[in-house]
Amino acid sequence: MLYAPLIIASISLFLCLYACVRVGQFINASKGLDWEAVANITGDLATTKKTIQTLNNRLNGMHSPKLADQELMMQLMQRQPNQQMNGQIKNVGG
Repeated sequence: MLYAPLIIASISLFLCLYACVRVGQFINASKGLDWEAVANITGDLATTKKTIQTLNNRLNGMHSPKLADQELMMQLMQRQPNQQMNGQIKNVGG
């Protein structure tokens, strides 16, 4: 009965000391930062996030075609044989 609380207290003390060391490291690492540097980092992160979102939207659009695009392609495929039979094909361009 006496050993369980002693073990729990020692583990708690170890975790507390570990947390204090981590907080101290964070404070030492952030001493050189001023508000301008923090603002620059925040702006860079926002720009990177926006770029990643744009890229993901493009990739998602490429892998899931819209129904309207598929219908348009089907209509073009159906019209093509009709135009060849009627002789109404016009060459446009150079």
